[in-house]
Amino acid sequence: MSWTARLNLDYTLENGRSVARFAHDGPLRILQSLYPEGDRICHNVLVHPPSGLVGGDTLDMHVTVGQGAHGLVTTPGATRFYRSEAGLATQQVHARLQDGARLEWLPLEALAYSGCDALNLARFELAPTAELMTWDMTALGLPNAQQPFVAGRFQQHLEIPDVWLERGTVAAHDERLMNGPLGLAGQRCMATLVFAAGSAIAPERAEAALDAARAALEASPLRLQAGATQPHPQVIVLRVLAPVVEPAMQLLRPVWAAWRQVLWGLPGNVPRLWNL
Repeated sequence: MSWTARLNLDYTLENGRSVARFAHDGPLRILQSLYPEGDRICHNVLVHPPSGLVGGDTLDMHVTVGQGAHGLVTTPGATRFYRSEAGLATQQVHARLQDGARLEWLPLEALAYSGCDALNLARFELAPTAELMTWDMTALGLPNAQQPFVAGRFQQHLEIPDVWLERGTVAAHDERLMNGPLGLAGQRCMATLVFAAGSAIAPERAEAALDAARAALEASPLRLQAGATQPHPQVIVLRVLAPVVEPAMQLLRPVWAAWRQVLWGLPGNVPRLWNL
């Protein structure tokens, strides 16, 4: 039996404090708002108690960040797409950021089990002075548990309308993609960190962000499997391939922290949940 869980999450700036309100239908909700950085930035944990999806299931999230508000959203663990023959399992988020808004959308990894049929979709609409940091990490199979990704498919869709669209399908049977030197080259974790703005990023800000990312790359054992670029005037991207999630996360976190500092003048305070 399939099911759909929905969440509407709204951030507003009220008397200098970013306030989160939400409504949900089904097993998808936001925990208590936290303010470890002061009132201006609201931290929230997105919880899906079943923690996994099978064919026909849908997680449908809609986020609005009001003028001047700043929200940071993460999750307590991976989203698991399990083996199923019952159709497509979908996780989708649609976020709209008003002028002056900032959103950090930082879920932990998606795990694609062998035999899954999954879609992971994210669409972010940015007003001219809104800014976004988000990442996506996808693990194909569980190599350390001797459960390789040998069947099924995983579809990825990341979109900023009229600015940026990347969309692709990883099919387990596609040997050239999975193991070819121009594909994943045998790696089983794909990770992307994105900074996006509603207008062109000032050149000095973009250069500072790229310099910070490249400095982290030089110190990383994944430096030959990662790169940072500005493919569009409004978008800066860090990409990395790794055998499993942990080394990719060990690169993304310090770059995210550095981007917070050079782009927003904020410390790279790691959400407490990530240290548990």
